[in-house]
Amino acid sequence: MITDQTTPEDFINDRQSEYGHIKGWGIDFDPKNDPTYPIKKRNNQEHQGYSWQRPPLQEETVEILHSVERPNLTAVYGTGNPPKGLSGAIRRIAFKYSESSYGRWLPLVLADRVDMLEGLVEDIAKGHLPNIAKELGLGAEWKYNKKAFIGKTVVAGLLIGLVAFQLCSKRKKK
Repeated sequence: MITDQTTPEDFINDRQSEYGHIKGWGIDFDPKNDPTYPIKKRNNQEHQGYSWQRPPLQEETVEILHSVERPNLTAVYGTGNPPKGLSGAIRRIAFKYSESSYGRWLPLVLADRVDMLEGLVEDIAKGHLPNIAKELGLGAEWKYNKKAFIGKTVVAGLLIGLVAFQLCSKRKKK
């Protein structure tokens, strides 16, 4: 199974280590040089995680994907679009990786595109034919950014023409 080696314990700031070789390290160590001092009450508990009492948690009614850096769920979260289908499977894989990893973000971008296609199929299955031009905002693009609209149209036309040419040339070879 694909997993990331990062655990929440990896993010605990161990101030016992020596970081003096890092330029600027400890620049905020002097409380007299801290602009939040004395407003902010500092203690060592902050580095262990929560230093405040958590509010009551929202009831978990759908599957919620959360970061490997967070040991638990946030107090509130959205439930309107829970992971489902192929895009949900891609998201579940992505959330096994650290937030600092491409293994997380690239699959999430892919999952968004797959989710869009799944939504189109779902609309068609329900008998609703989507207005692709309107949903892509082509009317607004034409109205407010004609130069980009024409450029995108030319590029799309060239790509479609190239694909059609490749398909036709393969048929002739057979």
